[in-house]
Amino acid sequence: MPLLTLDKISLAYGMHPLLDEASLVIEAGERVSLLGRNGEGKSTLLKIISGEVVPDGGIVRLEEGAVLAVLPQTLPSNDQRSAYDVVASAFPETGDLLTEFHHLSQQGDEASLDRMMKVQERLEALDGWRLDQKVTTILAQYGVDPDQTLDTLSGGWQRRVLLAKALVVDPDILLLDEPTNHLDVPAIAWLEEALGQFRGAMLFVSHDRAFIRRMATRVVELDRGQLVSFSASYDKYLELKEKALEEEERQNALFDKRLKQEEAWIRQGIKARRTRNMGRVRALKSMREEHRQRRVRTGTASFAVEEAAKSGKLVAEAREAGFAYPDGRRIVKDMNLTVLRGDKIGLVGENGTGKTTLVRLLLGELAPTEGNIRLGTNLQVAYFDQLRGELDLERNALDNLAEGREFIDINGQSKHVLGYLQEFLFTPERARSPVSVFSGGERARLLLAKLFSKPANILVLDEPTNDLDVETLELLEEQLAEFKGTVVIISHDREFLDNVVTEVIFLDGSGQVREYVGGYSDWRRQGGRFPSEVSGAKVDKQDKGDKTESVPEKGAKKIDASSKAQGKKTAKMSYKLKRELEQLPGQIETLEQEVAELHERIGAPDFYTGPSEEVSATLAKLSETEAKLEQVMERWMELEEQANQ
Repeated sequence: MPLLTLDKISLAYGMHPLLDEASLVIEAGERVSLLGRNGEGKSTLLKIISGEVVPDGGIVRLEEGAVLAVLPQTLPSNDQRSAYDVVASAFPETGDLLTEFHHLSQQGDEASLDRMMKVQERLEALDGWRLDQKVTTILAQYGVDPDQTLDTLSGGWQRRVLLAKALVVDPDILLLDEPTNHLDVPAIAWLEEALGQFRGAMLFVSHDRAFIRRMATRVVELDRGQLVSFSASYDKYLELKEKALEEEERQNALFDKRLKQEEAWIRQGIKARRTRNMGRVRALKSMREEHRQRRVRTGTASFAVEEAAKSGKLVAEAREAGFAYPDGRRIVKDMNLTVLRGDKIGLVGENGTGKTTLVRLLLGELAPTEGNIRLGTNLQVAYFDQLRGELDLERNALDNLAEGREFIDINGQSKHVLGYLQEFLFTPERARSPVSVFSGGERARLLLAKLFSKPANILVLDEPTNDLDVETLELLEEQLAEFKGTVVIISHDREFLDNVVTEVIFLDGSGQVREYVGGYSDWRRQGGRFPSEVSGAKVDKQDKGDKTESVPEKGAKKIDASSKAQGKKTAKMSYKLKRELEQLPGQIETLEQEVAELHERIGAPDFYTGPSEEVSATLAKLSETEAKLEQVMERWMELEEQANQ
C-alpha cells in the first residue's frame, strides 16, 4: 500500500491554477526530489501535504498510522528556547511537560518541587521518560548542547536542531523545503550524511544539484499544474525531460497544423456550399477549445549583464594585509593577494570565517588594520545580496526596478520595463504584484533583474543560487562565464562554483587566506579541507555575520599548513611509498570502471521498479565507491607531488 497518495489535487489563486488535478504516489523508503520552476507551487504542494494549506479539490491520503514530519525552509528568528525545548516540542503535551520539568529541576524552591512532583506523575502516565531519553539521545547524536538557545546558534546548527525535532518522532515520511539554503559546505555534508541514514520516505524541494544527485532516488516535476514522475537519477531525468519537451513541441506543431487546415476547410465550405459535415464542425470546435485550454510552458529566462567601461587591469592588490575588529577578533592576517580584471573568484569557507569582510576589504569599504590594500581604477560594483535586502516588499516589481520610469537603458538600448522583466519570466500581471507575495525564487530573479540593469565591471554575488530554479541557474552560469569584468562569488553551491569560477580563495577561520587554481572540485583535489574535517573542529556560537571562527574541540591539534607543506618538501620517498604510487593508477582505473557500471545500472529504465532493498543497496554502493575513488585520487596526487620534489 502506498505511504502517501495525492489524488487529483487542485488549487488556484485567482485565475492562475497552481495545481490542476495533480496526482502522486510515494512508496515507503523513496527519496523523491520535487523540481519545478520558481512560482510553480512546490512549497505550496508541501504545505498541502502537511495540512497547512487546504486544496480546492482532491484528496491527500496518508497510510493509516503513518507519521509525517517537516523540516521547514525558514529558520527561526530570535527563538530563545533551548535546543532541548525545541526538540521536545515535537511531542505536544508530553513535550510541554518535559520542558516544564527540565526548567523546574533548576529552581530548587519548595513551590517548584511541589509542581515537579505533579508534572512527574503526569509524565509517568504518558511514558514521558522514554521520550525524554529519545530527545537527549538525538541531541547527543547530533552534537548539540541541550541547553544552548536557538538564537545563539549559526544557521547550520539551527538546522541540526530542527532536523532532530523532525526525526525524534520516528517519521515515516519527511518533507524538506530547500534544506541546504544558507548552509556552508560542511553543514551540507553533515545534512547529507544524516539524511542518508534516515530509512523513511522523503519528499524534498532543492535547487542544489549536488544535493539532488546525492539524495534522490526519483525525480518528480511540477510543470504547469501537473506532477510528472521520472523514475531515474537526476542526470537521467535531465535527458528524459529534454526528449519529452522536444516531443511535446512536435505534437503541438502537428496539432496546430491540423487546426489551421480545418479552419481553412470550414471557411471554404461556407463559400462553396450550404451544407457541411456537422461532425467535422463539432470536431473543429473541440480542437479550438483544446488549443485555448493548452497551458504553454513559460519561456526560458533570457538576460544579459549590463557591462560598464573596463576597469583598470588591477582591481585590488593586498600586501601583508590584515584586519581585526576592535574587540580583537581577527578575520584576515598576512594576506598577499592580487585580483586582476577578468578574474572569477569563489570565496570558500565555513560560516563565520570572514568571507563578507574580505569582500569589503577588497572593494575598499573597509580599511585594513595592518598592511596595505591598493585599489585599481574605474571600479563599478554591482552587489547581489543573499538576504534580498535591496527589495522593497511593499512595492511591486516595476517600482523596485525602475522607480516609476517606463523605460530603462540596457547595454545602450532603451527597453520598456515590462519587456525587460519578461526576460526574467515576469508576466505583466506578476510584475504589478507586490514583492511580498513573491516566492523566494521570484525575489531572486527580480534582484538579478535589478542587478543586471546597472552598468558594472565588478559583480559581487553573495549566495546567488538560493531559491533559483535550475534553468535560471544555468543561464546565470552562462552569463557570468561570458562576463568580461571581474566576478566575486560567495557560495556553498559546489556545482555552481565548479561551473563559474577559475580561482578559489579559502578562509580557514584562523585569518589565513589561501589561493587555489580552478573550481571547488579542483580545490578539493589539491587537498582543500575545512577545519572541521581536518581537526574535528566544530562551529561554535554564532550571532550574525562574521562574528565567530571555527573553534577546535578539546584535544584537537592545530595544523599549520605551511609547516606541513615544508615538511613534505624535505621528506624522502621510501620504497614502500614508491610501490604504493605505482599501484594507485590501477586502483583508480578499477574504481572508475565500477562507478561507470553502477551509473549504467542505475540509469536503466527499470532500475527503480526493482526491490527497494536492492535499489538502496546499489545507491549506497555507488556513494561508497565514489568516495573511495576520491580518496585514492587524492592519495595519488599527494604521492605524485612528493615524488616530483
